[in-house]
Amino acid sequence: MARPVAATDGQRKILAALLDNIGYEIMPFPSARTKVVADVPASIPLTITATGGKGLEPTLDTAVFLSGRGYSVAPHIPARLVRDAKELNTLVRRLEAAEIDRIFVIAGDVEEAAGEFPDAPSLLRELKSQGHHFTEVGIGGYPEGHGSFSNEVMRQALRDKAPLATRILTQICFDATAVLEWGADIRQDGVALPVYVGMPGPVSRQRLIRVSAGLGLGQSANFLKKQQNMVRRFFSPSGYKPTQLIRGLLQGLPGSDANIRGFHIFTFNDLASTEAWRRELLAQARG
Repeated sequence: MARPVAATDGQRKILAALLDNIGYEIMPFPSARTKVVADVPASIPLTITATGGKGLEPTLDTAVFLSGRGYSVAPHIPARLVRDAKELNTLVRRLEAAEIDRIFVIAGDVEEAAGEFPDAPSLLRELKSQGHHFTEVGIGGYPEGHGSFSNEVMRQALRDKAPLATRILTQICFDATAVLEWGADIRQDGVALPVYVGMPGPVSRQRLIRVSAGLGLGQSANFLKKQQNMVRRFFSPSGYKPTQLIRGLLQGLPGSDANIRGFHIFTFNDLASTEAWRRELLAQARG
């Protein structure tokens, strides 16, 4: 029998609180809508990715569809895909009309910006100047570093973005100690936003390959580059279990200054398995 994630009553209480603040990230592939409606309770918040190869339209279309089915959705808004203030305003009005009040602002994975916004802070500043209806504005965090920028550059970027946001969703993490230390460090930097720790759900190598193929050749290469740590772990003898990260967080959170509030699950659209895994954890939290 597998060792439980939470070993004590205190850890079960922490786990229950974190699971109350869980969200799923999905990719706007054609099959995603059906899978969400079939497998995901409407009580689970969703974020919807965007890529340079596909553009914003699939993301926005999926967000509007799922919002109309009762889901709380936050489309990714990559700054480098938005041409100018006028296009941003049109995008915001479209989301407002669909009663979507959450977004996740990132820089974007294209080499050249489409227009006025080279990074997330520039788009966030324009959003503020225009005024907006969003009650939640998410930004990215990198507890285990960024492949292209130093840790200090990323910490400064977070300091720049934080006053314009309401929460931080991290990139995929594997090391609980690194997450907790990073969380404490940003608190020392004056960033007090709630943090939602990014982690993969129970996704297989085959799923990663299928997802990569669905993105197209160029985007597939970018995807695999960004997920190279995960790919290495799946091909290692021991594999990867997301519960290991959670176990480490439960053990370390009581003595940490990190403001960790919940989990941000990268589902890679394997929604049935992710939801079964969440329910298993919830049963453990309830004892």
